[in-house]
Parts: sequence; C-alpha cells; structure tokens
Amino acid sequence: MTAAAILSVALGGAAGSVFRHLLNRWIGQPDGLPLGILVVNLLGTLLLGVAATLFLERIGVSDNARLAITVGLLGGFTTFSTVWLDTLHLINGGRWAWALTNLMVSALGGLAAAWIGQQIARI
Repeated sequence: MTAAAILSVALGGAAGSVFRHLLNRWIGQPDGLPLGILVVNLLGTLLLGVAATLFLERIGVSDNARLAITVGLLGGFTTFSTVWLDTLHLINGGRWAWALTNLMVSALGGLAAAWIGQQIARI
C-alpha cells in the first residue's frame, strides 16, 4: 500500500468517525436503545453498497479515491464493534429484549441495506 493510499484511508476514516459521532449524538438513545449507532450502521452499510457497486460496476475511480470513500469514510462511519458494546450494556442492564432487537436489526437490517445499496447503484 502506498503512502498516498494510507493517507486517503486515514483522512476518509477521520471524516467518517466525526460524521458517526455527530449523527449518533443527534439521534441519541431513546428509551435506552442505541438508535443512533443503529441508524449509522444501516445508513453506512447502504452507502457502502452503493459506493462499492458503483466503483466496481459503473464508474472508474482511482484506487486512492475508492479506498478513501469505502475503507476510510464509510469504514470510519460505521462501527459494528460499537453494536456489540451497546448490546453488552443492554444485557448488563437486564434489557434483554432491547439487546436482541439491537442485534437482529443491525444484522438483518445491515444485510438488507447492503443489498438495497447494490440495487440502487445498478439502476
């Protein structure tokens, strides 16, 4: 990996992390459900499906631009590790129904969002 590629990923990741934090704070955690991170992961997965499909099937972009957007920006924006930590906090708080809801919506919703993103890119 070149220095330019690493810088592209780093800058994209920094921006994605900031966007994730801002959106998560804006949406919040109504009734203890980590809804902000849930929305971030579904939206980010949808956008990753669109971007990856566009870059692979529709438009050519430089490797650095592709890395900056997919691995950096959208990789920094989404965070499945946070889903696990949020779920653990729900379990530790005895909120098993919310924990299961969070896991199911994250997993199934994420898969659906990736597929929808792919279909959008193919229109």
